[in-house]
Amino acid sequence: MPAGTFVGFGFGPIQAGLMLYEAQQSGNFAHFVVAEVDQALVDAVHGNGDTVTINIAGETGIRRMNLPEVRLLNPRVGSDRKDIVAAIRSATELATAIPSVELYGAGGEASVAALLAEGAAGGHARVLYAAENNNYAAQRLMGEMAKRSPRREPPGLQALDTVIGKMSGLITTAEEMRLLELAPLVPGLDKCVLVEEFNRILISKITLPGFTRGIRVFEEKDDLIPFEEAKLYGHNAVHALLGYLGKVRGHRFMSSIREDAELFALGRRAFLQESGPALIRRHRETGDPLFTAAGYEAYADDLLQRMTNPFLHDDVERIIRDPKRKLGWSDRFFGTMRAALEAGIQPKALALGAAAAASAAGVSPEAAREHFLALWGSEAAGEERETCLSLVQDAMSRLASWRV
Repeated sequence: MPAGTFVGFGFGPIQAGLMLYEAQQSGNFAHFVVAEVDQALVDAVHGNGDTVTINIAGETGIRRMNLPEVRLLNPRVGSDRKDIVAAIRSATELATAIPSVELYGAGGEASVAALLAEGAAGGHARVLYAAENNNYAAQRLMGEMAKRSPRREPPGLQALDTVIGKMSGLITTAEEMRLLELAPLVPGLDKCVLVEEFNRILISKITLPGFTRGIRVFEEKDDLIPFEEAKLYGHNAVHALLGYLGKVRGHRFMSSIREDAELFALGRRAFLQESGPALIRRHRETGDPLFTAAGYEAYADDLLQRMTNPFLHDDVERIIRDPKRKLGWSDRFFGTMRAALEAGIQPKALALGAAAAASAAGVSPEAAREHFLALWGSEAAGEERETCLSLVQDAMSRLASWRV
């Protein structure tokens, strides 16, 4: 009989549709506790007998999955906080899935860091999957905990970084839910979790002696940085390129890009002629099959199909949020372009995506240079900066030809 306890922090799509789902699928846990500050959601789940429903999009349709015995507790409520701390003490695996690493220490005694510092203060071996989108999430979390704990690191606790390529979303409109025949998290609630089937999640190497994971589907890597770069400079870069140019070409949903042969081919070219060669050059010494021509081509073709899965119903507007961040010097567009230039490649497809993102941010071709100089600040300099500026300014002049 399963005997372990799984504890989550935050109850968004990644927690519900990945971490909690895989914990339940493993059959290795008897108890499931999630700390969540949305009291209305906590009450709704409790009122539904501690059962939630998620929707999983495959290539041929959507299936619903009930997740029973999910105990949501609000750490801002005194009695709930005590129960969360008790669950942490007995837990063998935990997962944070909150909006940002900046929130680890937010909320005083109800914060993730405070709860963990108290609950994981002693005893048995346990791992925590830090599922926030940050290359150093585990280190950030341990640093926040150290501010609240007399020990530098709680004995037996190892926080793990993750590379999560699983696409997911929270749908909150009744129209979309009806259109796709999606089940809400709980009946009567205007919140619906929709995730893709993909579950190849990469995690840091576990170093706790003799520890065996309950969630065995995750894959350990000695060094996650090459795979984090593949996600940012491969997956995220091309996803954003397709989204911004999809907007230019009048697409509402990512799925319709499958039928746009010219744009779909541009995305594949960005993968195989720009991002791929740059990443293979940088990381071929890992010996991982991903960083070979054949491995990266398979990775790209799989992602292109997943990004445009009609059953995932991914809205272009969701993909193109926050263009300022995505145009950062080291983010998906210019970080990938710089890696390509380092490999002797002219990244014209990615430059076109960056141009579309700049246009979405309201930047005119005439104002582009000053906009990027102000955005990048002293982080960018020299010939590399001038080459990137030249590429994106040239792409902005070509952008009109992509409009439909």
